[in-house]
Amino acid sequence: MPAHITTAPPTVHTALLGLGVYRPRRVVPNSEIVERIDSTDEWIRTRSGIATRHWADSDETIVSMSTAAARDALAAASMDADQIDAVVLATSSQMVLGPSAGAVVATELGMHNTAAYDVSAGCAGFCYALGNASSLVRAGQARNVLVIGVERLSDLLDPTDRSCAFIFADGAGAAVVGPSDSEGIGPVAWGSDGSQTDAIKQDKDFQQYFGEVDAALAGGPAPVRPYIRMNGAAVFRWAVTFLESACKDALTRSGVSVEDLDAFVPHQANSRITDALVRTLGLPGTAAVARDIAETGNTSAASIPMAMEQLLRSGESKPGDLALLLGFGAGLSYAGQVVRMPEIV
Repeated sequence: MPAHITTAPPTVHTALLGLGVYRPRRVVPNSEIVERIDSTDEWIRTRSGIATRHWADSDETIVSMSTAAARDALAAASMDADQIDAVVLATSSQMVLGPSAGAVVATELGMHNTAAYDVSAGCAGFCYALGNASSLVRAGQARNVLVIGVERLSDLLDPTDRSCAFIFADGAGAAVVGPSDSEGIGPVAWGSDGSQTDAIKQDKDFQQYFGEVDAALAGGPAPVRPYIRMNGAAVFRWAVTFLESACKDALTRSGVSVEDLDAFVPHQANSRITDALVRTLGLPGTAAVARDIAETGNTSAASIPMAMEQLLRSGESKPGDLALLLGFGAGLSYAGQVVRMPEIV
């Protein structure tokens, strides 16, 4: 008789069990940026809602920031590192192709023989990773999963670029995903549109840059390093015309109406995009809206967990509240899900 392949017993419900963040020590006000981009504090605040942002020092690395955020997430979940079966780390600013940052973070946390990998989905990265983690737990592939969103985007900024220099920032957020008696993470609504890759992108690939380096060594002009470039107008148009349907898709998949929401946590891209989504969704006035961008800037894959933590820390939201998360950015890509807000330390 042929052998049969067995499967792991599935888990019915998953939830966010704990949340932690790391904000770099250095706070950078608009006044430090305006001269090189020929701008003003008022212009930056009006265009983006940003007053300050955090930029990492040399010792605040992708790994160290992730590890710090993860320790707080584990503490909030009353869990030890050896209870984690997998690490899913979302980032677009890891400066090496291998090993994965997730694997290094797992070791830093004292994990042994733990599955770990990185996800690259731009500013939608955390919600992509969260969807992965929830599915791993549901499928019985893992009991508890550590999800991390982390960026050091200051490494990729052209300080003279008027479209990007004031937007992007650094930081990390982490969450523990595990089984629950009731549903705490709804189905993910996600997608991408590769026809709009030019809206947010690295302006040259590394092969092109290495060619410039070789040419410079042979006596040619100095190489120019790659930077992030963004067409802000294109991103704004896409966000305000398409993301309403993405939000409604996430709500429908979760069997939740907008009136049921206690909180809305969109990617902290731009305060005007947040305002537009609040209006078009008809969000109830009682719902808390994340506006962490004012003090934190756009931290891409880290922005949603960092914004969740700010809502919880301020008391605007509380553990167990029903929240809609929506990540969106380079790709162009998006992902959203309805969750119950987690515990923090």
